[in-house]
Amino acid sequence: MRKKGLPVALTIAGSDSGGGAGVQADLRTFSSYGIYGTCVITAVTAQNTLGVTAIHEAPPQIVTAQIDAVFSDFNVGAVKIGMLPTVACVEAVARALKRHRPRFVVLDPVMVSSAGDPLVQAAALAVLTSKLLPLADCLTPNLAEAGALLGEIPAVDEEGMKRQGRALLALGPKAVLMKGGHLDGPLAVDLLVTPAGARRYPGARIASPNLHGTGCTLSAAIAASIIVGEPLFQAVDSAKEVVRRAIAAGSKLTFGSGPGPLVQIALRPAAPKRRR
Repeated sequence: MRKKGLPVALTIAGSDSGGGAGVQADLRTFSSYGIYGTCVITAVTAQNTLGVTAIHEAPPQIVTAQIDAVFSDFNVGAVKIGMLPTVACVEAVARALKRHRPRFVVLDPVMVSSAGDPLVQAAALAVLTSKLLPLADCLTPNLAEAGALLGEIPAVDEEGMKRQGRALLALGPKAVLMKGGHLDGPLAVDLLVTPAGARRYPGARIASPNLHGTGCTLSAAIAASIIVGEPLFQAVDSAKEVVRRAIAAGSKLTFGSGPGPLVQIALRPAAPKRRR
């Protein structure tokens, strides 16, 4: 008798030749949860710790074909979406999600690389806002991304984060995780904004030169935590712990000549704490 396979997650994102972010980071994160990772490549990037030197966008028909191939053969438990570089790519993904109706979608609206290089056409943001946000179960923007999606300056404090989180929630996603790591202060505070209110997730800052891929890892870990049965508020807690452990594990290491990648070697916490 054949044994049942592992649970399955799908990442729809760009490929990072430096290995720190994108599909490479997502697949490692899924694996740390004991989840089988499938992938759809939306773009191939040439990048290292110094920056992005080239981007080749996948044609929309290839993006569609990859998504259809995965859903036609795998029982996908959750989808994580990252880099969608063009209007045509965003539209292809939106059509595919409506067709396949995945159980849970985490949307990380990647716009620039850690080195500041643009990864998405400006025109794609409006289409992403109108066509993909309503299909997301959890949107995970950092402060700059949240501001860009709303056409506003980024929030500068927690009250601003909460207000922008509510504004994004009104655009269609079921929940918005506002990532506040770029604010000043001894704690890095994220806010999970839902129709029921806002939940605060404070965390001590860890000094490290290797932070490339933290956003990808966090959103992939949320998707993985949902697959293993955690409710969203706990999935965020678990994902933040995975990122914290990965930052700590790589804080003394050196990669390349610039800001290094997150070291995704920390396994999922065995017993994530429950928030009340």
